[in-house]
Amino acid sequence: MTAVRREGLVLGVVVVLLVALVLVGLGVGEIPLSPVQVASALVGHGDTVSDFVIGQLRGPRVAGAVLVGASLGVAGGIVQSVVRNPIASPDVIGITSGASASGLTAIVLFGASGGTMFSVVLAGAVVVSLVVAGLAWRRGITGNRVVLVGIGVAAICLSVTGWMLTSGTVTQAGTALLWLSGSLNAVDRNLVGVLAIAFVVLMVLAVVQSPRLTVLTLGDEVASALGLRPNRAKVLLLLTAVCLTAAAVATAGPVSFVALMAAPIARRLVGRGRVALGPTAAVGAAITLASDLIAQFAIPGNALPVGVVTGVIGAPYLLWLLARGR
Repeated sequence: MTAVRREGLVLGVVVVLLVALVLVGLGVGEIPLSPVQVASALVGHGDTVSDFVIGQLRGPRVAGAVLVGASLGVAGGIVQSVVRNPIASPDVIGITSGASASGLTAIVLFGASGGTMFSVVLAGAVVVSLVVAGLAWRRGITGNRVVLVGIGVAAICLSVTGWMLTSGTVTQAGTALLWLSGSLNAVDRNLVGVLAIAFVVLMVLAVVQSPRLTVLTLGDEVASALGLRPNRAKVLLLLTAVCLTAAAVATAGPVSFVALMAAPIARRLVGRGRVALGPTAAVGAAITLASDLIAQFAIPGNALPVGVVTGVIGAPYLLWLLARGR
């Protein structure tokens, strides 16, 4: 089987799994809906109850989980491929922490939400990524330096987060803690619409740049020999990943470890060495939606933020990577 056919097969299988998760997410809850009711509502022939439940309650949450997971998955895949380090995800190198710190500052000091929140989180993520890149730059961007500098910058951002939590009111602190856990509870149709537009635009940019991403995985010397300017390509790709991360964080807060896990799983399914953005996006979406379903229904009467579940899954994976790595 050729690499392209295998990638298409993997993408098809993961999309089928994702569709099944979407149907489950739209059908289960206090008002259960049958698959027929869900399908009828999706094609515009549902009854009043199913239209309301799916259109106003469950639909935005499910769509938000899919888009957040896909955004984080692609962002993680880009960062890991550019830096050539399996633990160099936005969670680890400070991008997510910077976006979270800026978003929390906007919540506590200005009560920001919606479009303002998107702008502030994006600005914070870009600033932190520039700081990390500037401090790690030694005739280019190298993997180990980015990871180590990113960990240090993330620690500073966590300090800012703690400061903001202690500076706000009790109500603000409660809202902020829920958001910092990575939660889809507050996702509505407007947020999903903005995230959908951002994801489509940034995904197109990522796909356009994917040939450069494949060349970069061969190393800077080989990339230069093939006529590519490695540092310029890395900066543009990392900027795309930063924007994807910021869009996801602005929507649901820092949903941890999805960016770390999605790309390695997709790469293992597709074949080592291949950068497959489509399967990576689908795997990230499936991880986030499945985790959100577990978070909602694993403990009856006590729904959890989705970030708690992804953290429980992702933290052991990170420890495993650190234990087996050289």
